[in-house]
Amino acid sequence: MAIILGIESSCDETSASICIDGEIKANIIAGQAVHAKYGGVVPELASRAHQQNIIPTVDQAIAEAKIHKNEIDAVAFTRGPGLLGSLLVGTSFSKSFALALDIPLIEVNHMQAHILAHFIEDPKPQFPFLCLTVSGGHTQIVLVKNYFEMELLGETLDDAAGEAFDKTAKILDLPYPGGPLVDKHAKLGNPDAFKLPEPQIPDLNFSFSGLKTAILYLVQAELKMNPNFLTERIDDLCASVQSRIVSILLNKLKKAAKETGVKEIAIAGGVSANSGLRESLIEMGKRYKWNVYIPKFEYCTDNAAMIAIAGYQKFLNKDFVGQDIAPLARMPV
Repeated sequence: MAIILGIESSCDETSASICIDGEIKANIIAGQAVHAKYGGVVPELASRAHQQNIIPTVDQAIAEAKIHKNEIDAVAFTRGPGLLGSLLVGTSFSKSFALALDIPLIEVNHMQAHILAHFIEDPKPQFPFLCLTVSGGHTQIVLVKNYFEMELLGETLDDAAGEAFDKTAKILDLPYPGGPLVDKHAKLGNPDAFKLPEPQIPDLNFSFSGLKTAILYLVQAELKMNPNFLTERIDDLCASVQSRIVSILLNKLKKAAKETGVKEIAIAGGVSANSGLRESLIEMGKRYKWNVYIPKFEYCTDNAAMIAIAGYQKFLNKDFVGQDIAPLARMPV
């Protein structure tokens, strides 16, 4: 029996998870409300909050899993990518914990962990599969050949899809975090109300900066004609924005599936919680006879369960690191 403690601290969620023989027994997430009044994550405040949250979060995970800390066989932690100060807290704690108990230390790539979250519960994708990984900082299409071999086929050249949602929310005067609020309003609006451009980016890469600018100019122009525009048309505007972001993502995913011939298709990352993306992918999967895999909401956003499950696979492979390991703000798939 292998018991893995997973630690996630890449941005503004402090999370700890216990994985026993590939089964998640606890997944505790401590959010950070302090960032709301600033309209975005403040890195220094995030790292301080991690310092306050990490010990109680780990204690709660151990208690919920009904184990003793001395039974833990290894510590898996997010090495990167992410905010360096936040990563440093999780890395330092994990190194100290592993050193104190004389157990192995396992580094985990945050983006790979998002993909491997699909192996927490059934149904699990078959290798090879394509994964569209979409979050606040990353938008990628990855060909997943096995647990440890992943090929990046395309990525964003500027803003990520999550940034497009959050920056749109800011333009619309919606509070942070704005992405879920855009989704909420979109359910009540007409996705064809406003025409927004789809960037023509070569290959399988993405760009969202032009779309963000188009949204800003549209809102500015409409407000000049009608000062109540945002109040009166926010549902239609959110629906139009969400529809365009989803079409950009899925058109590239469709192209990747055609080029590779892969019909095992998955999504991962925070934006994979978006209802418009989830529903559109299911429809597209039926149309093209794909096997579609969508993680549960709790495994979409940053969480330690995905770190623990990735760590479990590395533990079986005896893929350990030493105490000289350091976090990385940038870390390729």
